[in-house]
Amino acid sequence: MSISSSLSAGVVGLASNATRLATISDNIANSQTPGYKRVEANFHSMVVTSGGGAYTAGGVRTTTQRYIDQNSAVTTTSNPTDLAVSGRGFLPVAQATEVLAGAESPQMYLTTTGSFRTDANGYLRTASGQMLLGWPADLDGSIPDYPRATNEALEPVRVNVNQFSGEPTTRIELGINLPATETQNGASGDPLTQSIEYYDNLGRAETLEFTFTPNVTAPGTSNQWTIQIADSSDPATVIGEYTLQFDDARTLGGTLLSVTDTTGGPYDPATGTLTVTTPSGPIDIDIGRPGANEGLSQLSDIFAPFNISRDGAPVGKVTSVEVDETGLVNAFYDTGTTRTLYQVPLVDIPNPNGMAAVGSQLYMPTPESGSYFLWDAGNGSTGDILSFALEESATDIANELTELIRTQRAYSSNAKVIQTVDEMLQEATNIKR
Repeated sequence: MSISSSLSAGVVGLASNATRLATISDNIANSQTPGYKRVEANFHSMVVTSGGGAYTAGGVRTTTQRYIDQNSAVTTTSNPTDLAVSGRGFLPVAQATEVLAGAESPQMYLTTTGSFRTDANGYLRTASGQMLLGWPADLDGSIPDYPRATNEALEPVRVNVNQFSGEPTTRIELGINLPATETQNGASGDPLTQSIEYYDNLGRAETLEFTFTPNVTAPGTSNQWTIQIADSSDPATVIGEYTLQFDDARTLGGTLLSVTDTTGGPYDPATGTLTVTTPSGPIDIDIGRPGANEGLSQLSDIFAPFNISRDGAPVGKVTSVEVDETGLVNAFYDTGTTRTLYQVPLVDIPNPNGMAAVGSQLYMPTPESGSYFLWDAGNGSTGDILSFALEESATDIANELTELIRTQRAYSSNAKVIQTVDEMLQEATNIKR
């Protein structure tokens, strides 16, 4: 009966607009929630087959959709580990309860922003218990080639701000000019020395002593030097001895011509390096390539160390942690050095709106969202990771208030339909009387 279907349509209309009112209320309540993605209620008509000239009302049904792929504005903060995604992609996180309970493979959730800070155990986590996930770096700061279609290699990012760390020296670049006049026949032949500090595996400062002795026995100018390298940990032992021959041609005068090794590792003319072995391990020493204006040179009458550098660092304590735009988690030490600890990838997914929302701006991939892939930030289809930043709520207050007025009117109209049907049924009852 049409009048009964009208009553049913009015009741369904009230319920549908109540659903829409609930989504609007959620959006307005979360207008200041960082990273919140707005929800929208969509209405769909229901048509019931009618016949015999009578129309039967089918009413309406509603579905809700959370627009996870909708980006919003980014606001700056003072915390270097406040993170937001600029463009496409999601940050991988895990629940602190799972990690602290000892779960080997905690469930990966996705989010677009988070205010991460170190907790009592050194984990980067939010106040709501979301721990940032990343790939651990090797000791040299490089990121291994991890699988990208799975999250098995991801670990909670953990930084011990009270931990001391040192970095041993593995390479020295030697830029010294040797005086050409010292290799003339009859010169004094006095050796020239240069000390270079390096750091061993325990963060202790040691010294390599370089002794340059000119060859003054050859007639004329020999342009030849003998270099001996000794370690302060065992001064009596020469860990490297080499014969250096310099060129005196018109265009190549003063550059290395050849290097002959007596003891120590061989000299590689392609890279200009030789390797000596210290108690803490091998150290590559760059003295320059033959014929190149670099490293060691022999010109004029000046002994001048003009460019001496080495890697490694003394023992220092972490002072701060930052995440750069590529997702690298860098620890800064009070010695002025920087060390890469992790890399946070960005997770891309074909249909972000198909993910399931689990609260606290967290989402889980589902069959409807498709298979995910882990990218380096800024590569592939993903955007960059912004530090000192949080993504604002996607709620537009003005738009939500407008929809609130429209929903109120629609709700009142459906209530009027029910009232009218009630009056009509009352009239039908009165006819019998």
